[in-house]
Amino acid sequence: MANQAELIVDAQNATGESPVWVASEQALYWVDIPNRQLLRWKAADASVTRWTGEQMIACIARREGSANRWVAGMEDGVFDIVPQDDGTLGATRLTQVQHAHAGMRFNDGRCDRQGRFWAGTMVMDMAAGVSAGKLYRLDGSIDDESSQARLQDFVVPNGLAFSPDGRTLYLSDSHPSVQCIWAFDYDIDTGTPSNRRLFVDMKEHPGRPDGAAVDVDGCYWICGNDAGLIHRFTPDGRLDRSLQVPVKKPAMCAFGGAGLDTLFVTSIRPGGDLSDQPLAGGVFALQAGVAGLEEPRFH
Repeated sequence: MANQAELIVDAQNATGESPVWVASEQALYWVDIPNRQLLRWKAADASVTRWTGEQMIACIARREGSANRWVAGMEDGVFDIVPQDDGTLGATRLTQVQHAHAGMRFNDGRCDRQGRFWAGTMVMDMAAGVSAGKLYRLDGSIDDESSQARLQDFVVPNGLAFSPDGRTLYLSDSHPSVQCIWAFDYDIDTGTPSNRRLFVDMKEHPGRPDGAAVDVDGCYWICGNDAGLIHRFTPDGRLDRSLQVPVKKPAMCAFGGAGLDTLFVTSIRPGGDLSDQPLAGGVFALQAGVAGLEEPRFH
């Protein structure tokens, strides 16, 4: 273990997720799921702005060719969202999903290298351990197929990421009963995953697999939730290094900064006694020692 995490925002997020670096603004965006917020931190002046929507926001991707418009997985579908000057979020539903179980919402998601938006769903009551979670793909042309699940039978689908050439899809299930990361072959022309195989059994490593990112070397970075660690795995599934953050529940990581070589990490602020982790729910920056890839935009 190495490196020193720098707190950049004492955000006190209930569930800080889906960090996305926007190079044109030199700004980090992310969400706080239960508080229905989209947040932005600007590197130039460390200012933080919050916008609040009407539904929980779980995952985001910037839209191509649009001034500060996003596609977002929310409670009952995928929406086009636009931050407003009054601190609210304008939201237009792009597609609705019929959840297989009560009390579900979207969770982890991002675009593939071709600009298709992928996002998974979960039952919010994690203690129930219900494998009703599904993974959806939203293409630029909205049609009936956009509300059909591409993969299913997950408890908490997480850790979604794509290799630099886009031909490998990574996906985890962070529920304590599963704690696995899989790799799939990915057809970049059709957006179809196949040949699912075990990439990493996280029961052999500290922490549950949460949100992830991929660097220029094709290595896969995954937050070790409950362990306060960010793990880097090589493309053959070997643990290469682990970086520490001063909170127990790092939630998702993303590369950003001027050289895309800063690893930003969002986190969760649980209830109860936080005397041993007062910075829980904060956003941290780590020097990763390697550059990441610019996040694709939704086409």
